[in-house]
Amino acid sequence: MNIRLRLTLLFAVLVASIMLVFSLSVYYLYDQFREQEFNKRLQEKAKTTVRLLEDVSGITDSLLHAIDRNNLTAMFREEVTIYDAQNNIVYDSGKEPFPIGPKILQEIRDGKAFRKQEGEKEIVGLRYIDKRKEVLVVIAYAVDLYGFSKLDRLRNILVTGWVISLFVVLFSGWFFAGDALRPVSEIIAQVKNISARNIHERLTIGREKDELAQLAITFNELLARLEDAFNSQRSFVSHASHELRTPLAIMMGQLGVSLMQERTREAYRDTIKETIEEVKKMRDLVNGLLELARLNDDSSQFSARPLRVDELLWQAREMLLAHSPDYNIHIEFDQIPEEEEALEIEGDASLLQTAFINLMGNGCKYSEDHRINVTLHIQEQALRICFVDYGVGIAEKDLVHIFEPFYRAEATQAIKGHGVGLALSERIIKLHRGDIRVHSQLGVGTHFIVTFESIH
Repeated sequence: MNIRLRLTLLFAVLVASIMLVFSLSVYYLYDQFREQEFNKRLQEKAKTTVRLLEDVSGITDSLLHAIDRNNLTAMFREEVTIYDAQNNIVYDSGKEPFPIGPKILQEIRDGKAFRKQEGEKEIVGLRYIDKRKEVLVVIAYAVDLYGFSKLDRLRNILVTGWVISLFVVLFSGWFFAGDALRPVSEIIAQVKNISARNIHERLTIGREKDELAQLAITFNELLARLEDAFNSQRSFVSHASHELRTPLAIMMGQLGVSLMQERTREAYRDTIKETIEEVKKMRDLVNGLLELARLNDDSSQFSARPLRVDELLWQAREMLLAHSPDYNIHIEFDQIPEEEEALEIEGDASLLQTAFINLMGNGCKYSEDHRINVTLHIQEQALRICFVDYGVGIAEKDLVHIFEPFYRAEATQAIKGHGVGLALSERIIKLHRGDIRVHSQLGVGTHFIVTFESIH
């Protein structure tokens, strides 16, 4: 069942239920009104009869019967019966007085109202005190033929109107549901035409203030993010292919040249050394790519435990100096904490060491004196680490791209590298609920600020 049919049926059921309750209420209230009005007429008839019998001296029963029969206000099958104080019938306008027991007659004399319906007959009883102070009981009944005919007519009108209205509601509900869902159909048609080849296209927004317009806006935002992801993926694949192809081409060229003719032992050793250097570059690149892919695909599986940031910085420094002894890395504290727990954060030691090594290594690599200053600031609820170098710097137009894989600023093109380290470092820091910011100026240096939440 599609949404249009479901909405139509729900709308029809809702409106039909409301109309049914309304019709039943009208029918019930009119029936109560009819009954009250007819009871009043019966009471008036009973009072008129007993007064006429009392006020007109010498009137006979036959004359009173004749008056009742020729009365224009006479009701269908009406009959009035008058009982005296001894429960004897002193007058009856018809031939079939309604049978009533002495107990009920006494209750009426005591002033209790009496109403009853038996089949089509409606009966009322009232007491009347005559001039002799005798308490009489008057019982009147009749059939409200005219009232019931109007009630039947009203019932037929309500039933017919309800059925006709139901069909009108179904038709109008189907029409309005189609009109309400037309933007959805348009969105579906537009989405079907969007693929990876034309992901730059966007949905047309019609009614700019309703929920469907908000849905289209949200979907366009999703398409924008997907387009960025596709572009990043294309750029990633293109750069990765280029970075991997270059050392392979160099190695193949060096090995091919060495096989063209006999060379000395030292020449072969030089070729092997150069090939090993290219293999190391490829190894570092592949390791960085694998680590970046692992963090993107399964970032929830890293093991977090309390770690001291100062120890991680010193360990990263030692590991970097073991590989590049000419680097000059200076670590300092803005203040010494009173409690060692103030230096702790939760995280993975190997991942954080990788991030710190990349940040320290970049600062040393892009500085002429291979120097970087690392300062640890202890704040009330956070730890802030500043990596400051005085190297080539980064242009303002490049700052927004430096955390993209394989992106390298123009000022660093002459220095070997792959552009993976900063992207990997940012992913690690974000994974640890940290924040990394960068300030740089060409020819002056670069300032990276990393902030972590303290666990104490």
